Amino acid sequence: MKRITFDDIIDIIFGRKALSLTDTELAEVENCYLFLKEFAKEKVIYGINTGFGPMAQWRVDDRYLSDLQYNIIRSHSTGAGQPLDRTDVRAAMLARTTNLLQCRSGVHPSVVKLLSEFIARDICPFIPEHGSVGASGDLVQLAHIALTLIGEGQVFYQGAWRNTADVMRECGLEPLRIYIREGLSITNGTSVMTGLSAVNQHYAERLLDLSLLAAVWINEIAGSYDDWMADELNTVRRQPGQQEMARRMRQMAEGSRCLIKREHHLYSEEQKGKTYFEHKVQAYYSLRCTPQILGPVYDTLMNSRIVIENEFNSACDNPIVDPVAKNVFHGGNFHGDYISLEADKMKIAVTRLAMTAERQMNYLFHDRINGILPPFLNMGTLGLNYGMQACQFTATSTTAECQTLSMPNYVHSIPNNNDNQDIVSMGTNSALLCKRVINNAYQVMAIHMIALAQATDCLKKSEMLCPTTKAMYDKVRAIIPLFVEDTPFYEEIARVEEMLRIKN
Repeated sequence: MKRITFDDIIDIIFGRKALSLTDTELAEVENCYLFLKEFAKEKVIYGINTGFGPMAQWRVDDRYLSDLQYNIIRSHSTGAGQPLDRTDVRAAMLARTTNLLQCRSGVHPSVVKLLSEFIARDICPFIPEHGSVGASGDLVQLAHIALTLIGEGQVFYQGAWRNTADVMRECGLEPLRIYIREGLSITNGTSVMTGLSAVNQHYAERLLDLSLLAAVWINEIAGSYDDWMADELNTVRRQPGQQEMARRMRQMAEGSRCLIKREHHLYSEEQKGKTYFEHKVQAYYSLRCTPQILGPVYDTLMNSRIVIENEFNSACDNPIVDPVAKNVFHGGNFHGDYISLEADKMKIAVTRLAMTAERQMNYLFHDRINGILPPFLNMGTLGLNYGMQACQFTATSTTAECQTLSMPNYVHSIPNNNDNQDIVSMGTNSALLCKRVINNAYQVMAIHMIALAQATDCLKKSEMLCPTTKAMYDKVRAIIPLFVEDTPFYEEIARVEEMLRIKN
């Protein structure tokens, strides 16, 4: 198939673009299927006429080959826990579709057609969050998708959980028929961890954008000297991420009347002879080191974007059916190490974003550190009112959880499957933990944005902000106006978080 880009992946997952299958693509899938159908005659091929995993040493009688494929679907539908979000399920189905469209799986074209119908009609299979060790791919979670394709199990459709068979009849869809190895091909691959990671990537990139904006905004509030983001400073450190972050910050900061030119102030004649400077000569690290902090995050996310896009464009089941080489190759393309390692790196990077936001927030709340703002941005009566004091508890505890969850999962392997799977990736667990860290970071960022808006009003600086930060100030204030009296914040925090997730 034509290579699918990451941007196309996100547009399809979020329903902004339809997945279209061309006649050429379907013909290529059928060609691979027809090759396998002929090649498999009188040969022993794993998962077609043998058992699965440690049971591959047993030949399965030809009378039961269709039953074999149904058995792997039904026997592996053993997940537990809460169902995955609808968006994550769409992402997983898309990944499985594009994997099969590589035409190296030997499935009948009806598989990709039915998957594309589920995506187009927003029919979302019930997929429990727990079950995969990420080695033979996402066997359990993918089995739950396969279960619905054969007309069994449950799907979420038009706002409710329903029996799959009823929904398929209502939509005029026929349950999948087994031809050769459809059961194994659907269940065997990295598509759930890859789909999850694509959604994670989308939201992590948005968080990085918000962190950039917060970096500019807090330096505006502090009235910082602007050379921390200077081109000359950042280009002499030959790290592309740092340079790109500084460039974007300079671009964002255009039009600000809050930042100070060092050459106009400290380098001026009037400073000669002074022995103490009230305005800090250099801001705290969480303010002035933001290009250096966010640069590695950017580099990490750019690499994970490439890995995720590559995985969507890969054949990642086993065995690999090659109609060009006229052979079937047995190996381990289902192993999830690529995705697992990137998910761990991503969650560490996102935790760093949460930590930076929490430290910037502490600067705003701590009057003895900033020297220009009331304690906890309290615009009421000190002692009687508390401002955002308790909001910091939430931000700090949530950031701490991110730090705990950042323990790498990639290095946590437990052998199973009679030691057939003696080293596993835990890729889906890694992706799910990364998702939780990202959700936590959005909560911290929501509180931070409220604090930045409140600090701006404390200093009456809203009209001095650059257009980029002023636009965010207006969005936040549309949800939570300036506050003086004590008030519950939990609803506003949730609404600001929801607003931040939407990239305009």
